Amino acid sequence: MADADCPPLDVRITKSLLGYGVIAGPIYLIVAAAQMVTRDGYDPTRHAVSQLVNGPCGWVQVANFVVVGAMTIAGAVGIGRALPPSRPATWSAALLAGYGIGLVAAGIFRADPSDGFPPGTPPGVGTPSWHGVAHFLVAGVGFACFAAAGLTVGAVFARSGANGWAWFSRVVSVAFAAGFGALATGTLGAPAVLGFTAAVVLAWAWLTALSAKLYKEVGMAQSSVSSTPRASSTSASVVAHEHTNRTTGSPRSG
Repeated sequence: MADADCPPLDVRITKSLLGYGVIAGPIYLIVAAAQMVTRDGYDPTRHAVSQLVNGPCGWVQVANFVVVGAMTIAGAVGIGRALPPSRPATWSAALLAGYGIGLVAAGIFRADPSDGFPPGTPPGVGTPSWHGVAHFLVAGVGFACFAAAGLTVGAVFARSGANGWAWFSRVVSVAFAAGFGALATGTLGAPAVLGFTAAVVLAWAWLTALSAKLYKEVGMAQSSVSSTPRASSTSASVVAHEHTNRTTGSPRSG
């Protein structure tokens, strides 16, 4: 009975991968928020989360980028396995994996200190270093992948008639792209920083919800199919048993 109730190996693998997609966002946001309120000199209206990689405790945000990036890649693979097979589904998995790779690279190539953070840094934006430029480039590519993934996931849901999820995915895509675009201009100040922070929170909420939705649904078709033969077998056994009773009972009644 235990073997019969155990999901197939491919279902268990997919669920495990999707589990990383569920927890990646909350871990990233909790770790980042804890640093925002404990790091001296950090101002969430002036400084991007990427700047937390600087200073004596910068390793915490580096680890946050790398670990959560790896989780996002795993979640992307799970999403690709769970979505109905199609070209948009394949692109969705690849693009979300690209976002995860961008996060890992953002941890490898540190953002430059600027605008007074960490303490002792001169006001304003200094001369970019090579790793600061690399950080901006890999982050930009990763963000572009995420924004595009929202559109492709929306296309997958639109095909299946899940219009609510289709529009949710598209709205997240547009909001994320707009938030990063505003931040990249470097001219909009606090509204751009806060707007992008809100877009990041929304993006992680979407990825968590998407992964959780697929986690619940994956394997359901296999379960319903696998339960049908057992039910049919039971019914057949009952019929055969009744037929045997009638057959063996006839001579006795005569």
